[in-house]
Amino acid sequence: MAVYTDVPDEELKAFIAEYAIGDVVSCKGIAEGVENSNYLLRADTGTYILTLYEKRVAPADLPFFLALMEHLAKHGIPCPTPIHGRDGGALRKLCNRPAAIVTFLDGMWPRRIHPFHCAGIGGALAQLHHAGAGFAPNRANDLSLTGWERLYGACAARADEIKSGLAEELRTELAELRRLWPSDLPRGIIHADLFPDNVFFRGETVSGLIDFYFACTDFFAYDLAICLNAWCFESDGSFNVTKARLLLAKYRAVRPLTDAEIEALPLLARGSAIRFLLTRLYDRLHQAPGAFVRQKDPVEYLQKLRFHRGVISPTAYGLDS
Repeated sequence: MAVYTDVPDEELKAFIAEYAIGDVVSCKGIAEGVENSNYLLRADTGTYILTLYEKRVAPADLPFFLALMEHLAKHGIPCPTPIHGRDGGALRKLCNRPAAIVTFLDGMWPRRIHPFHCAGIGGALAQLHHAGAGFAPNRANDLSLTGWERLYGACAARADEIKSGLAEELRTELAELRRLWPSDLPRGIIHADLFPDNVFFRGETVSGLIDFYFACTDFFAYDLAICLNAWCFESDGSFNVTKARLLLAKYRAVRPLTDAEIEALPLLARGSAIRFLLTRLYDRLHQAPGAFVRQKDPVEYLQKLRFHRGVISPTAYGLDS
């Protein structure tokens, strides 16, 4: 989440009038994240999240994302539910951008990751994968191999400004991923961005999954690899195999992994690492002037990429078989 677009009071008032949620009590920008403009909106009837969609989110994809959240919520996944306006529509425009209001979820995202957080997210991710099985629409992952190569092309000339030799290392890695990437693993709806700041907890229980704006149809095990990268590394860059073992065990208790998925995990984790390395690199090199957003360090994911490149067996992730 972030704020790129300021919303004038009069435009906000007119927008809210299209919903049956009462008058605006307060509206405050949320700084976390990098993709859309987000506001914590308090109205007479409660608290909501107002999102203005920009940057990588294609307007044509928005009906998919909003319908998916409604589907998952109906199937027991604690995720935001779009609010429909008086005309029945959930998607409209604000400040010349597509915009929507969704329900607010209670809970806190974990600033410090404990083993129980990893166990919780493992089970929640598997439940999400099961719940998505009945969702008919498909959306290709536009941040897979071709998307990574496109981002690299936009960053290669300046990548060494961030770290010497980075452009060549990325070029070599992308070529190898293109050569080795699997094609026949189990697939379905994935979240594709389930970082700690997109997961709320109440105590040790997952209370909310948010930010479904990268959701797509792809390998389930790739979603799992994203979580290994996001949840199982310590602040000093070391990999915590205890956290990984818990995350994977809780996932497998709900949705067992095939032998092919287990074998592919190191490669999928490399792909996950380069995906977030490249999007962070792109954002660092192309940040819009005056954007109210917290930048994330691309080098963090270079270190993770190098770790996974050195993995010779899935046992490095705490898997015995």
